[in-house]
Amino acid sequence: MSKKIPVVSKELLFPFIIITSLFALWGIANDLTNPMVSAFKKVMPELTNVQASLVQFAFYFGYFFMALPAALFIRKFSYKSGIVVGLLLYATGAFLFYPAAAFEEYTYFLISLWVLTCGLAFLETTSNPLVLSLGASETATQRLNLAQAFNPMGSLTGMIIAQVFVISALRSDDYTAEAFNVMSSEELAIIRENDLGIISVPYIALGIVVLIIMGIIIFTKIPKTLESEKINLKDSFKTLLRNKRYIQGVLAQAFYVGAQIMCWTYIFQYVDHMNENLPEADKLTATWFNVAAMVIFLIGRWIGTCLMKKIDPAKLLMLFGIGGVIMSAGAILLPGMGGLISLVGISVFMSIMFPTIYGIALKDMGDEAKIGSAGLVMAIVGGALMPVLQGSILDWGGDGFADVQVMGFIPEVKFSFILPLICLAVVAWYGYSSSKINNITK
Repeated sequence: MSKKIPVVSKELLFPFIIITSLFALWGIANDLTNPMVSAFKKVMPELTNVQASLVQFAFYFGYFFMALPAALFIRKFSYKSGIVVGLLLYATGAFLFYPAAAFEEYTYFLISLWVLTCGLAFLETTSNPLVLSLGASETATQRLNLAQAFNPMGSLTGMIIAQVFVISALRSDDYTAEAFNVMSSEELAIIRENDLGIISVPYIALGIVVLIIMGIIIFTKIPKTLESEKINLKDSFKTLLRNKRYIQGVLAQAFYVGAQIMCWTYIFQYVDHMNENLPEADKLTATWFNVAAMVIFLIGRWIGTCLMKKIDPAKLLMLFGIGGVIMSAGAILLPGMGGLISLVGISVFMSIMFPTIYGIALKDMGDEAKIGSAGLVMAIVGGALMPVLQGSILDWGGDGFADVQVMGFIPEVKFSFILPLICLAVVAWYGYSSSKINNITK
């Protein structure tokens, strides 16, 4: 009888727990920041919608900009040093919200977010391959899924903080546009100062938490066996470019992140379209459906991690991709609540995708994983590009959600989810392709 291989061995359990806490940290930052687009628009009504959306641009650009430098840094030094630098940048970006609020400069807030996200890029580029290396290669993908399961916990925390301590506390949200027009400049200045302070407080508190965790990391011993012999950088890039599974993984990751951001962003427009024909008392609240999507996303990740004990991760990725395609089709074709439930249900099938694609793409890479990790983090830029395409579909006929009826019966807001469907089909294909490779190499 073969000996069971543990997901995490006892001697590596404490480093694993500490590194796993980082996954929750960037989940908090992600979903604390998402509502800031509407928050800044309310506090600074002079901003255009495009200017307000620069919050997301600054966020995603930080990932894209810093991923490769982070990979080169940890390749030269170590995983641990990369994590410490990432946490330092994270805390610095969070603390910069204080002077940004004091000077009441929107540009300073964007710079703060960019610095913070440069730190997140360091953490993601470092933590994912580090978790893969914290044990046997046979359980690497399962181990990463376990660590990534704590990311949506952080995301839920970020959502709650944003709703309870920021959005609901903004005084700017208590007044109509007409009321603002008759206020004196002194009254407007007081409201703006109050609300910008409210926006900054959660970030400053988060910065303090990050510094505490950084202190723990500094005194945590990362086993030297995790550091492999370095090879020529040029040879590393050549090896990566020859690795078909890796190149396809970067592509699949970009499509996955695009699908995720589209589903979690445009659920609000989907619900608004449903509310157009409902009486005021029966109108739906999109936020709670978004929270439901995150909850089942978390449940799906735990279930998926358990299923990987019995099912090859690549095959499971294919099956979850197919499930996501079916749910996307339901969101497009099914009327009323059936379509909305399908849209929420996509999150179950997206749950394992990011860490599983990551694990498959970097499998058995050794030191190249440090550079390879950068490409997979840079693929997060798909979350900045794909939603723009979906938004353009919503604008086909005008500002409404049903200005155009595709095929005579599908409003453009529902048809726009053809894009997540295509993205998830790409992920399913990657799972199928990787599964075939695994069968050949067995």
